[in-house]
Amino acid sequence: MMNLAAIYHRPESEMAFLYDSQTMHIRLRTAKDDVKAVQLLHGDPYSLRSLAGIKPPFYTKPTPMKKILSDDLYDYWQIAVTEPKKRLAYAFDITGADGTRTVYTDRGYLQPDDHAALNDLNTYFRMPFFQEIDMFHAPEWVKKTVWYQIFPDRFANGDQSNDPAGTKKWNANDHPGRQDFYGGDLQGVLDHLDHLQALGVNGIYFNPLFKAPSNHKYDTEDYYQIDPHFGDAALFKEVVAQAHKRGIKVMLDAVFNHIGDKSPQWQDVLKNGQNSKYADWFHVNKFPATYTPTKNFEFTPDATYDTFDYTPHMPKLNTANPAVQDYLLGIAKYWIEEFDIDAWRLDVANEIDHHFWKRFHQETTALKPDFYILGEIWHTSQAWLNGDEFSGVMNYSYTGAILDHFINHRLSAERMIDQLSNQLMKYRDQTNQMMFNVLDSHDTARIMTQAHDNRDLVKQTFAFTFLQPGTPSIYYGTEYGMDGDNDPDCRKPMNWAPDDDAQEMLAYFKKLVALRRDYADLIAGGTIAFNVLPIGVVEVSRTGAGKVLKGFFNTTGAPAELATRGQLLLSQGMQGHQLAPDGFAITIE
Repeated sequence: MMNLAAIYHRPESEMAFLYDSQTMHIRLRTAKDDVKAVQLLHGDPYSLRSLAGIKPPFYTKPTPMKKILSDDLYDYWQIAVTEPKKRLAYAFDITGADGTRTVYTDRGYLQPDDHAALNDLNTYFRMPFFQEIDMFHAPEWVKKTVWYQIFPDRFANGDQSNDPAGTKKWNANDHPGRQDFYGGDLQGVLDHLDHLQALGVNGIYFNPLFKAPSNHKYDTEDYYQIDPHFGDAALFKEVVAQAHKRGIKVMLDAVFNHIGDKSPQWQDVLKNGQNSKYADWFHVNKFPATYTPTKNFEFTPDATYDTFDYTPHMPKLNTANPAVQDYLLGIAKYWIEEFDIDAWRLDVANEIDHHFWKRFHQETTALKPDFYILGEIWHTSQAWLNGDEFSGVMNYSYTGAILDHFINHRLSAERMIDQLSNQLMKYRDQTNQMMFNVLDSHDTARIMTQAHDNRDLVKQTFAFTFLQPGTPSIYYGTEYGMDGDNDPDCRKPMNWAPDDDAQEMLAYFKKLVALRRDYADLIAGGTIAFNVLPIGVVEVSRTGAGKVLKGFFNTTGAPAELATRGQLLLSQGMQGHQLAPDGFAITIE
């Protein structure tokens, strides 16, 4: 018997959404290997009324759906449909592997010959009207962007006159402490924009630039001021202008969940307690706002106010307070209006209320309709990705599966594909195109360290990631093969004296970035398919516009015989038909 309990569809969600103003994408989930075929019954709901005079009714003209992906439990089917009247009724005619049939509707399951029910427009799932204003709008430029993440204090020291007291000597082999400064600044970024242009990246993601006492700047003191150790507003405006001149977009990091304890607002609360005009800007559970210091500067177990994590120096803002909302939204708009930034990355975005993010989306996109809004969320994020809050999130669940197969060897190829497929089906197609794919960052050990300095493995993992939906990112120095353990070791000063190995890695990344940008439309808009070949090699295919981009990745630990078709675009460890361990080949047919 068909497993009816596994069949699932939810209207107006990632399972039924407008892809463009004329086209709906519709998905259905069924138990794995349980269903032989699915056909969509679809048409204008009002055509079922006798007055419409339309015969035969649309349910007699089913359209086959395609099984697009599978995970360990389910198969996923999808179809793109249009409707001239811009209103749609639909149901699923399902044929099980055992030959049984059922029709799955908004009212449950029907027999295929139940014409009385099928003639009732209220039987069907519905998209009442194609409301373009409600559609998820994906900024087109993001699909073609390869990001470069800069941790400002560690990228380049271009102006030693603004160095903090006690600045350490620049040394790419140093092991930073949590409180160390190295003097990186915006002049250093400006001086090295040509390096980024030559690398081929076309987006810069800055960690926080605003005035703050720490080296990481997540403890903001003044959101309207560039930290003086980085430069000033005029210099930042020049960085943005020069980046734009080179075709490079700019994304800033917004720390709106919390503020630094040196901020004037929090200092006023400490001074005046519950009589402070800012008392309701925070979540103070008991006045006075106090905590017990510990040996760990960033930890206390007993703060009388809500904080980020257990960090007493980062009191949490009350974003339900309209005054706080207006203050933060004013900041968000200021850096767009005055400096022409292209995107905000939103720190700890999941700990802020949805009401605030809806206002944030509305007011920032009113200034720039193609503005990119990226949330830092480490878990499943559908609630934030319906088109009225974020464009995408930092795609840790997706890239985590990649790392757990290629680098950590915790997932088999089959299990990795299961997890990737499952993640892709959690979001709309446009949303998947907006997800931010990071393999290492300021929050994680560098990928070279995770890979135990295996350069071929790092190259292979990046090549696989660059073929995935979403917008990829390179952490500063990864293009030179920099290593580093977890924070703070992953924040070493940039290596500006690369040896031959580093130069070879840079040459590889230039080729990979160029490939990604050359085939950006196919990777963003094409369909994706995963496969594990009989020889154990992982295959990923991107199909669209009559072309097929294929990648073959040998993670078996032994040489594999592989016959490829089409033009070879990029490879590693490919000799004739033999693919070496940690090798890959990318072709276009």
